[in-house]
Amino acid sequence: MRTKARLYAAVLGLSTAGAFILSTGGASSHGYTDLPISRQKLCANGTVTGCGDIQYEPQSVEGPKGFPAAGPADGQICNGGISRFAQLSSPATPSGGAWPTTKLTGGQTYTFRWQFTAMHATTDFSYYVTKQGWNQNHPLARSDLNTTPFLTVPYNGQRPPATLTHSGTLPTGLSGHHVIVAVWTIADTGNAFYACSDVTF
Repeated sequence: MRTKARLYAAVLGLSTAGAFILSTGGASSHGYTDLPISRQKLCANGTVTGCGDIQYEPQSVEGPKGFPAAGPADGQICNGGISRFAQLSSPATPSGGAWPTTKLTGGQTYTFRWQFTAMHATTDFSYYVTKQGWNQNHPLARSDLNTTPFLTVPYNGQRPPATLTHSGTLPTGLSGHHVIVAVWTIADTGNAFYACSDVTF
């Protein structure tokens, strides 16, 4: 009887440890932008409240890669197609206000920054921006975007450090409120990470 009890305890311990490893491993393998500050980071730092799960894991907006030809569906780009992060794709914050914006100047050099909780082998980082006159009253769609990235940073399968910065020239001819979609494409999985930043040119 004692042997069976010990065996049961050992199996239970192993399964619990396995579940812990799986859950922590899944939660640790991600990243997000904080320059310009992304919607998920605004939720995580408490600037925007009522965001739901994303406030606890801003690094987890992971969806299919291949954007814009593939990737998250229109209306779900900012949440990577993950329904529990749907607040990120709303044109307004959960409280009904406007998403806070970062002020930028077109044509100037800007330093983008990513924060990582795991360092995946990386294909590249790409940045897209909304068109002048885009429809701000619905969740972001490809028709709202210039689908040619204004900046692409190849990474050739390397793994980034915990914090990565790179610089590029901001697009010209834009004014007012826009959204920059940053895409981190992973080299050795079928996924990419998405971050939407609201900016004012």
